Amino acid sequence: MTIATDRSIQQKPLSFEGFLAQYGDNDHYELIDGELFDLEPTGPHEEVAAKIGQWLNFEIVQQRLNYFIPHRCLINPLSAWTGFRPDVIVLDRSELSKEPLWNSEPVITMGSTVKFVAEVVSSNWQNDYARKFEDYALLGIPEYWIADHAALGGEIFIGRPKQVSLTICTMGADGRYQTQILRGNEAIVSPTSPA
Repeated sequence: MTIATDRSIQQKPLSFEGFLAQYGDNDHYELIDGELFDLEPTGPHEEVAAKIGQWLNFEIVQQRLNYFIPHRCLINPLSAWTGFRPDVIVLDRSELSKEPLWNSEPVITMGSTVKFVAEVVSSNWQNDYARKFEDYALLGIPEYWIADHAALGGEIFIGRPKQVSLTICTMGADGRYQTQILRGNEAIVSPTSPA
């Protein structure tokens, strides 16, 4: 993920409304604090996101949950300047009627609608480990995965030596994420899909 540097694309901070008008249908961009970020996923990045989505879809069907995974969606975390495009998101159908923008735009503004988010780490790993970690927690999203398939994250997040890892963040009673870092063949335990 890189910041869009083409001056014709962006010269001043972009509001979320402006972002929706210009890039709402273009899933190559997301907005963070008024800065346009060009999402440039690699083939392996897309493969990891697809595997996570496939596993979650299987669990949703098996458990007959009232959830679904949209093809594309934006999360607007209580900010006039930010719109995240998660790699994988699980939404609760029963909460969609409370979403003010959903009927006209695939935009989620309330954490209660989101059951799960996964981000596959790219070159701009700081957004996944820091900014999105904080904003998703503030929204109250119960589960957030950070899939670092190329060991790009900082040592403070994935350890030394750097290794491929999956960080599972689950909401604690104190409103903060509790994290567990998995490496190798460690079993995944997910509150979203406890089976």
